[in-house]
Amino acid sequence: MNYECLICQVKSLEKRIEKFEIPVDKRNFVVGKMLREIAGIDLETAFSPEVTRNILAGLKQESTIEDPYSREKEAGNAEMMGRYEEFKNRIHSSENPFDTALRLAIAGNIIDFGPVHQFDIPGTITRVLNSDFAIDHSIQLHEAIKKAKNILYLGDNCGEIVLDKLFLETIGHPQVWFAVRDKPVLNDATEKEAREAGIHQVATIISNGDDAPSTILHLVSAEFKEIYNKADLIISKGMGNYEGLMHEDDPRLYFLLMIKCPVIGLKIGTPMGGFVVKCSSNELSPK
Repeated sequence: MNYECLICQVKSLEKRIEKFEIPVDKRNFVVGKMLREIAGIDLETAFSPEVTRNILAGLKQESTIEDPYSREKEAGNAEMMGRYEEFKNRIHSSENPFDTALRLAIAGNIIDFGPVHQFDIPGTITRVLNSDFAIDHSIQLHEAIKKAKNILYLGDNCGEIVLDKLFLETIGHPQVWFAVRDKPVLNDATEKEAREAGIHQVATIISNGDDAPSTILHLVSAEFKEIYNKADLIISKGMGNYEGLMHEDDPRLYFLLMIKCPVIGLKIGTPMGGFVVKCSSNELSPK
């Protein structure tokens, strides 16, 4: 985490206060409290999604709104499910169904209601189907899927998870766990939205036991950590999950994401808007 992440957190406060419908007469107090917490963050040890988690928890204490992004989550799933057959036909009619399904799954990562949430779904899908990956370990990922006895898939946002389902249908692996957030946070999927998208038809849905918009190993439940440790292959979707796991050097761990933040782009070594399939192990250098 660096100073730009703190600035981003401050800029996000106004929208988040609106989403949680904090009463106007409490906003000075709440903003002051949040800013003091942000100012005290140790940039050397903090995880940006953990900071987000703590800020949102503080806002929730001052609000009666349990799930401020419920409408966005419902709309995201509905839009992608409405195009489900279109995407399925595109995958099945392509020369390389694995590659097409993988690209669509990554394109779905554009659906994000974090600090910067302007997105163009059709444009992103067109672009991902007609461009090279900024980092391309897709061949290694395909081989790892074939060899794995079990797979842990770390889910991310609603809407996006419909395209995850298509990817999981395409690979047809018999033993997949699909991890979701334990409680509502931003537009990240919980078990409720994952079931609405039909994820339970292609994987066993599990909670990671935490409500950060990420997978942060010192915060997840013991039950989830046990599955994480015994998985043969871990597929991590999205920038939030990357932020929680980017320091791991694990040949089992592959990141699928679109770069939506210059700080993450610099960290991973790709430009804004780049599509990434990357093994976390240092044994594989970016291609």
